[in-house]
Amino acid sequence: MISKKILPPTYLLISILIMLALHFLLPVRKVIPSPYRYLGILPLITGILLNIWSDQIFKKVRTTVKPFEQSSRLVIEGPYRFSRHPMYLGMILILAGLAVLLGTITPAAVIPEFIWMSKRFIDIEEKAMEETFGDEYLAYSKRVRRWI
Repeated sequence: MISKKILPPTYLLISILIMLALHFLLPVRKVIPSPYRYLGILPLITGILLNIWSDQIFKKVRTTVKPFEQSSRLVIEGPYRFSRHPMYLGMILILAGLAVLLGTITPAAVIPEFIWMSKRFIDIEEKAMEETFGDEYLAYSKRVRRWI
């Protein structure tokens, strides 16, 4: 069961903290040596920018970004032209970039768990969007992929 009080950014922060703890307390094996670890900066920054861009669009059209609140508008511009859930995609990119930057194998174990959690939020959000926007949302969901 997903808590309505804990929003996805909190899960992202918890995931980052777990990744750091695993890296420093239980690194198991270094799999990405320097300087290649710095390639993690690219997905990390891309994920941050994707989240900022997506959030700004919600603010611009004055609709909620929170998963359990009813949206007043179907957002289909900006990154939403390519992904129905660019914020979750951005968060996964942040985690993937951090895993590469850390370079050890254990932090990467957090990513599948975060994807699973994201999918649970997505299922709830998509059902609400279909109920709120009906055929308009169904047409959009046929046109645009869930992730990328």
